Amino acid sequence: QICNQHNAEAPNLEQAFHRMAQTEPNLDHDVSWFLLPSYWAKMIVALISFLCFANSYDGDFVFDDSEAIINNKDLRAETPLGDLWHHDFWGSKLSSNTSHKSYRPLTVLTFRVNYLFAGGFYPVGFHVINIILHCTISVLMVDVFSILLGGLQFSNKGRRLNLAPKTSLLASLLFAVHPVHTECVAGIVGRADLLCALFFLLSFLGYCKAFRENKEGHNFSIFWVLVSVILGAIAMLCKEQGITILGLNAVFDALVINKLNVLELIQKLLHKDKSLENAGLLRKGLLFRITLLMTGGASILYIRWRIMGTGPPAFTEVDNPASFADSLFVRAINYNYYYSLNAWLLLCPWWLCFDWSMGCIPLIKSISDWRIIALAALWFCLIGLICQALCSEDSHKRRILTLGLGFLIIPFLPASNLFFRVGFVIAERVIYLPSIGYCILFTYGFSLLSKQAKNKKILTVAVLGILLINVMRCALRSSQWRSEEQLFRSALSVCPLNAKVHYNVGKNLADKGNQSAAIKYYREAVRLNPKYVHAMNNLGNILKERNELQEAEELLSLAVQIQPDFAAAWMNLGIVQNSLRRFEEAEQSYWTAIKHRKKYPDCYYNLGRLYADLNRHIDALNAWRNATVLKPEHSLAWNNMIILLDNTGNLAQAEAVGREALELIPNDHSLMFSLANVLGKSQKYKESEALFLKAIKANPNAASYHGNLAVLYHRWGNLDLAKKHYEVSLKLDPMAPGTKENYNLLRRKLEQLQKKGG
Repeated sequence: QICNQHNAEAPNLEQAFHRMAQTEPNLDHDVSWFLLPSYWAKMIVALISFLCFANSYDGDFVFDDSEAIINNKDLRAETPLGDLWHHDFWGSKLSSNTSHKSYRPLTVLTFRVNYLFAGGFYPVGFHVINIILHCTISVLMVDVFSILLGGLQFSNKGRRLNLAPKTSLLASLLFAVHPVHTECVAGIVGRADLLCALFFLLSFLGYCKAFRENKEGHNFSIFWVLVSVILGAIAMLCKEQGITILGLNAVFDALVINKLNVLELIQKLLHKDKSLENAGLLRKGLLFRITLLMTGGASILYIRWRIMGTGPPAFTEVDNPASFADSLFVRAINYNYYYSLNAWLLLCPWWLCFDWSMGCIPLIKSISDWRIIALAALWFCLIGLICQALCSEDSHKRRILTLGLGFLIIPFLPASNLFFRVGFVIAERVIYLPSIGYCILFTYGFSLLSKQAKNKKILTVAVLGILLINVMRCALRSSQWRSEEQLFRSALSVCPLNAKVHYNVGKNLADKGNQSAAIKYYREAVRLNPKYVHAMNNLGNILKERNELQEAEELLSLAVQIQPDFAAAWMNLGIVQNSLRRFEEAEQSYWTAIKHRKKYPDCYYNLGRLYADLNRHIDALNAWRNATVLKPEHSLAWNNMIILLDNTGNLAQAEAVGREALELIPNDHSLMFSLANVLGKSQKYKESEALFLKAIKANPNAASYHGNLAVLYHRWGNLDLAKKHYEVSLKLDPMAPGTKENYNLLRRKLEQLQKKGG
């Protein structure tokens, strides 16, 4: 409802509330809550939302951050900005068969700005931006909830009136401190959801401005309607859910601006009543505005479809097992069970997990499964709310419930599996926007209880208790997101049947060098999911390093049998076969890996090592050259080329390769060392000495560096320096091969010189 009430100081605001109460119930009337000026309310919401997630500011890059940020070439300055518009969120080409089709170029652009300003991959800046975004969104929610709960009213000066300051503050606090938001705030990839939510809310507020200077909605600003559509498009370029704001703007227009009675309209349509204009469909330009919104939305979706291509995203059964079920009944039952779990996470966000796939939630395959109760409870509540939203004689109640359900359901639709298959079972991040609807319904329920309660203070204390518990839960969950070890281990108690959880715990342990513990978790991951090829590959790698070659070969062979195009497993199988001296099979495995991943420098490197073992020197050099072409900074391949050419007496060629390598990797001390050896043999002592010293400065504890420099001085005739570096080398490694013999030769020579001098 739009009126021309004067908006002055607090006394005039109270008069506005009084006039409003005469025509429509006010939620704040019976609520025992804090009444604060708007700026104080916003400051408190900002402060509390900051306190919830502040301890995540210095966290690491965790989980999906590695792929979306560290391994994403779109963040680096050398990648043209234009590539962002043709790549998905993870840096893959949208046209690729392996692309997930998640098109979020504006989110990636903010990551790139973070990277450039920080001068590298330093997570603090990324985390700080996420925290600021959530605080900003929470502050905006004060304005949004004041409209959704109190209605849209403007003064005659065009200032919007907050007709529900108490309940809008409560709803904003509920939103700000909801623990299910932790993944979006503390996980850096959650920025997609945060940016989407920011522009989502700005689109809604922009749409409300279209009615700022008009009476009764008969006139409106086309400019602000179009601005709302553009902001919705920007929200979608941050994350796909953003497009749903256009539908919500239409719902808001119909219910709040036009006061449309949905049930009455349906009845008139069914009876083909010609008085639809009286029902509100054509009144106040609603049809024209909805046409603008629909046209804008359709245009945005068409452009998105053209950019993405016609192919659907490629997901596997482990990502979303219900979507691969043959039975429509099984799919429907499990989708609805997933909805009930999402609803439960909003109601009781205690059991939170970074990943809910891979057996975390076993499929419901029979009607006798007790979990059917959750579906029944969900639909019992939803049907009850929908009936009240449609059939209640109280127009205020109809409006609040319909808006609450709209904001709960509509933003969730892209993640519902109804229109297309999604790549997850449950994802806490996708509940960020739907939680707005939850907060509306919770606050409305609180107002109803307050109206009936004799002692309102008890209710107020209970809600304050809920807020406090949520703040503590947010802080605890944020601390778990600070490192992968804490994050992965926290999931063991929530999803013990999730193979990916055990895999990630094992991987984290392996990265820290704790192979024995890692083996235990990898074995459990394979037990839970016997087709988990990545767990088999990593377990096979560890067993290979522990020289348990037979079991390693069995695991890797099984992995490539399950997934024949798994290039990494083929390469690792080749390494094991090479260690078992089955060279022909190893060569075949390497070439199979290269067949499935043509640009595979590490595989060419290992193939070169195989050829070197077989004394096929030309083939070895060609393989290593391919590795350096594909990855110019491949230090091991360069080093092996230099060493092989050196060992075969091709000193000039070895020197040329060494110089080429150092131009590309100027600070690599192992390359300096290898080239210094070649130069020493070529009697270029001065240059060789300079490189040895530079290598020693970079890595002073390498015994071989000191030992070979001593040999150089020994040849050069600089015996005192030779003695010094022999002694340093032996101190660092008393068992260094050849060094002790050379040192003894030098000592005898020095003794002879002393005798002659004597």
